[in-house]
Amino acid sequence: MRADAQAFVDRIDAALTLIKTALNWDVALRRLDELNARVEDPTLWDDQAAAQAVMTERRRLDESISAAQEIQQERDDALEFIEMAEEEGDAEVTDEGVATLEKLANRADRDKVKALLSGEADGLDTYIEIHAGAGGTESQDWAEMLLRMYQRWAEARGYKVTMVDYQAGDQAGIKSATIEVKGENAYGYAKTESGVHRLVRISPYDSAAKRHTSFSSVWVYPVIDDSFEVEINESDLKIDTYRASGSGGQHVNTTDSAVRITHQPTGIVVASQNDRSQHKNRATAMGMLKARLFEAELQRREAEASGEYEAKTEIGWGHQIRSYVLQPYQMVKDLRTGHTSSAPSDVLDGALDDFIAATLAQKVTGEAVDVEDVD
Repeated sequence: MRADAQAFVDRIDAALTLIKTALNWDVALRRLDELNARVEDPTLWDDQAAAQAVMTERRRLDESISAAQEIQQERDDALEFIEMAEEEGDAEVTDEGVATLEKLANRADRDKVKALLSGEADGLDTYIEIHAGAGGTESQDWAEMLLRMYQRWAEARGYKVTMVDYQAGDQAGIKSATIEVKGENAYGYAKTESGVHRLVRISPYDSAAKRHTSFSSVWVYPVIDDSFEVEINESDLKIDTYRASGSGGQHVNTTDSAVRITHQPTGIVVASQNDRSQHKNRATAMGMLKARLFEAELQRREAEASGEYEAKTEIGWGHQIRSYVLQPYQMVKDLRTGHTSSAPSDVLDGALDDFIAATLAQKVTGEAVDVEDVD
């Protein structure tokens, strides 16, 4: 077989292995049979909420299993097609077969990433919260660069982005900001971005043109509704109101409509200033707090299941996940997977999908996994 054809086959086989591992293939097949049987039960819709949950799980599982089976069949068909063409010495037909394998390899890479989104909350919308680290203007400027990066990433995927909270920096950049990102699997993709992000560059704010290192933290948590039960004791809350501010002085309120809520047992702080109504901002902030507490429970369960759970202070500081180096060389490196890019300008413009794919794959395999470009 031609070397290029074999390379595409290897990519397809690697993707199929990862998909089946992520799905726990034999268990997934049995579970789909169970769900199909439940769908046939006429009493299913007696409980509308439970029925909807069954239908959603069935749809997601059926799509993943069917995609893997289709890729396997098309791979086998293409190989048979190429083998026949090579036996007949028909180079043009062989080229067509190899082109088919290339398209199939690209599809397998995309489906591989989707299959890795099997978490309880992966299909939900998400909040992305960014905080500047110590370092004043430098870190605040870096935090705003990260905010723009996530906005561009979300918009490129066709997601809807809404600014929930925005605290401008003292001279430039931001102290903190929270955006809500709405779209299919928004949380599943974005959750890999939680942690500390490090920037190395020649500072535009240093007249001596020295190299500076800046840090900002990112926290990602799902947008949840009332179907998710999270208990919050009102006596545990400290609620503050303040005057809202916006980028470049826009949307500045003349009343204290913005709301900040501190959950005192955990130290979690959330804020909303998106609406001119204090009542609505309080409701939004309560929803965000509920989501943060739910996400913390998801993290605890995941770590406990993998045998890695231990009591920790708030994630972020001390949990550096990625370095962005602009000088003296150009590179972005994920410290969890080892995945790199030599085009930091593209990454900062929202080209995050390869980093996300590598991190999702590592969660399944426990090892760093090479990824091809994914859409």
